[in-house]
Amino acid sequence: MLANNVVVLDFETTGLFPEMGDRAIEIGAVKLVNGQVVDTFQALINPGQRVNSFIEQYTGISNQMLKDAPTSKVVMGQFAEFIDGFNLVAHNASFDKKFLDAEFSANRLSYNGQFACSLLLSRRISQEAPNHKLATLVEHHQLPNEGVFHRALADATMTAQLWLHQLNLLQQQLPSQQITFDIISNITHLPKAKIVSLLQALR
Repeated sequence: MLANNVVVLDFETTGLFPEMGDRAIEIGAVKLVNGQVVDTFQALINPGQRVNSFIEQYTGISNQMLKDAPTSKVVMGQFAEFIDGFNLVAHNASFDKKFLDAEFSANRLSYNGQFACSLLLSRRISQEAPNHKLATLVEHHQLPNEGVFHRALADATMTAQLWLHQLNLLQQQLPSQQITFDIISNITHLPKAKIVSLLQALR
């Protein structure tokens, strides 16, 4: 599957560890088809527990906002339909994947798409960047943004912009190649020192 047909997603959560009982409180996602945004998804999620003051301040999502939000069962059921047939992208994907897996498991849902990580890809193809945080890369690559961070749809939208920029950088390196999800997966799983030789081999 081509790498420009994906769903780019982002979670806001009560903490870092779903295995310790942390839950998703917001999900945002952008659907790309042929490199164009064709749909978006955004929902607050009532986690069934209070959110601490640090998370409230960090995300701007308050307990009051979550009080009347739909349950994980409702939101994840809708999201399962949204991502059906698509591969998935997130910035620091291991974080988002473990929350998606936990919320889907709790609601007896599943998905078939593979995950790719724009952070791991950046570490390999943009090694000159000062660091690989999303906000830094948006500034480094001069990507459009609304200056809002740590809300799920805003972060997913910026990650989608970053992903398309990364695909463009790879296309410049591989002008005769279609950039597939498998190529991205190969790049992100290689040590940085081997990226140049891989790109040469793909040419």
